[in-house]
Amino acid sequence: MASSSGVENYELNQTTQYQNDDLEKKNHVYDDIIEEDDSSYTGSASKFKYGDETAELSSSSKFTSKSPFLMKLVKLMDLAETKGIQPVPEEEKTDSSLYDAGTMWLSANLVVATFALGTLGGLVFGINFGACVLTIIFFSLLGCVPVAFFSTFGAHTGMRQMVLSRFLMGNVCARVFALINCVACVGWGAVNTIASAQLLVEVNSPHNCPPWAAVLIICIGTWFITFFGYKVIHFYEKWSWVPTFAVFLVIIACLRKKDTFENGPWGGGPTTAGGVLSFGSTIFGFAIGWVSYISDYTAYMPRSTNKIALFFSILCGSMIPLCFVLILGAAAAATTLVTPQYMTAYTDRGVGGMLYAIMVEDSLHGFGQFCCVVLAMSTVANNVPNMYSIAFGAQSIWSPLKKCPRPLWTTVGTGITIAIGIGAYYKFTSFMSNFMDAISYYLGIYTTMGLSEHFIYNKGRMSSYNPADWDNWHKLPIGIAGCCGLFVGAIGVAVGMDQTYWVGELGRKIGEYGGDIGFELGVGFSFIVFNLLRPFEKKYFGR
Repeated sequence: MASSSGVENYELNQTTQYQNDDLEKKNHVYDDIIEEDDSSYTGSASKFKYGDETAELSSSSKFTSKSPFLMKLVKLMDLAETKGIQPVPEEEKTDSSLYDAGTMWLSANLVVATFALGTLGGLVFGINFGACVLTIIFFSLLGCVPVAFFSTFGAHTGMRQMVLSRFLMGNVCARVFALINCVACVGWGAVNTIASAQLLVEVNSPHNCPPWAAVLIICIGTWFITFFGYKVIHFYEKWSWVPTFAVFLVIIACLRKKDTFENGPWGGGPTTAGGVLSFGSTIFGFAIGWVSYISDYTAYMPRSTNKIALFFSILCGSMIPLCFVLILGAAAAATTLVTPQYMTAYTDRGVGGMLYAIMVEDSLHGFGQFCCVVLAMSTVANNVPNMYSIAFGAQSIWSPLKKCPRPLWTTVGTGITIAIGIGAYYKFTSFMSNFMDAISYYLGIYTTMGLSEHFIYNKGRMSSYNPADWDNWHKLPIGIAGCCGLFVGAIGVAVGMDQTYWVGELGRKIGEYGGDIGFELGVGFSFIVFNLLRPFEKKYFGR
């Protein structure tokens, strides 16, 4: 029979042994998650095959720290998407919802900025409601089709749009487009925010929300959704259209109650043609606006996704809300032209003032103010794609920039948008609008060269895009033809533009007030130059 001290020593030794075993197991775990180079991040290699090559990409990352605060922060970051511009491996492509793919753009287009665009036909370009409707349908379809088409590339390749662009127009040219895209994301974010801030400022008069605070509210709301990435964005966009759609129905009821709508006289001749071209150019630029980052929102969809179904899901999700809200804006403009109260509000306080007059003054009062707030906050759904994709644009410009995490780029982009938005609200609103109108012309050039490369030189084959080569300078096209096409296309835009700040030599010759054919000339010039030079580039460089 053992003594009590012997038993105690035996138990102590056993306990010590268990603790040592447990510590050894933990050390093995730590060894698994810490790289030999002591980097804070480590990736578990994920293999996938495209064509004849196998690539390894980092599919997950872990962060370790002795600081409890940092570990809590990392747990919060775990909820956010941290993947950058590297292609998404097939095992991570778990988003199979075509409904989510369509509602993404349903919410993004069902916003006050779209309504404001629809008012331009009657209030700025001087065409009647019927002509506005025909122009809206045609140019919206023209812009939405390329967006829907390029969405299928994301599901097939798992590549972000700016990375895919390296295959379509060359590595160097794609980086130029990535820079332009970053500027566009911030610029449109600021312009859209200003339009909604004007509506928020109208509410609760005379105790109005200060303009700077209105800009902050919209931008911070956008940042919160965008920070967490793909899944949260799709969840938000899946439902955010519902209250906005209800408010637009309220606007229809208010306009019907006022009962002063007039179609206006049908015009003809070069002056009307110029107005239609200018209005159509603006609509086309808005409709095609998502083409430079559309595949960012289908990159997590499986490669086996039905491409035709995806195409029509995106097309309907973009086209239906776009036409609905644009036509409603055109109807509101037609009503405003014959309603002095609405016209005064529009002249003094812009589209925000006009909406306030329609829904609040002599109409719904307190409930109308609530509707104004809901409509103003709809801009968050429109700005979310800008602030999400700005990260991938920035990472695509220069290789070292891809080391900066996506959530940080989103935060930086939001900060710049806030600064520009507040400054522009007080000092240079018209400049920002004009500047962004000029920036949007590049989308036609981008689309033309991308479609040329895919259908003419790649024969429409998806197998031409090997994600394993996404960052390989020796296998990607250089981009000589792309850069020349972009430069000459910009000259075409300058010749055909008809804007308040610039009227091109050809644009000024259409009708009494000119007509904007900048998109058409930009597309034509870039198509010719790109397809003249691309065969020589392939012949002498082999790619």
